[in-house]
Amino acid sequence: MHKDLQPKGWKKASGYANGVMAKGTMIFTGGQIGWNADQQFESDDFVAQLEHCLENIVAILVEAGAGPQHLVRLTWFVTDREEYKSNLAEVGKAYRKVLGRNFPAMSVVEVSSLIEDRAKIEIEATAVLPD
Repeated sequence: MHKDLQPKGWKKASGYANGVMAKGTMIFTGGQIGWNADQQFESDDFVAQLEHCLENIVAILVEAGAGPQHLVRLTWFVTDREEYKSNLAEVGKAYRKVLGRNFPAMSVVEVSSLIEDRAKIEIEATAVLPD
């Protein structure tokens, strides 16, 4: 079980939590990019790659007996913040399709490139499975 941390007087964060408190078994994923289980890119579209990233994270969580409801932190690395910002509506749809209405603490960081040339986004996740 986790609890969102929302300081009094702060405007509520939209689409993420300002902070999360949790107790249990911690699960950490490596950075997941937008390719399939065979490490092949199916698309160069930003939103399609995002959806694959999130699906890969869920697959790892399931392996640990967890799910999206156990996420406490996501760190997103994008190669083009304008591409991210111009697709926010579609990003939100893809996010809710895969993760539902689970909004952990999140950061989005623009980076100059990722290790895989075709990757447009990489996401690291932390989850806590209650004891």
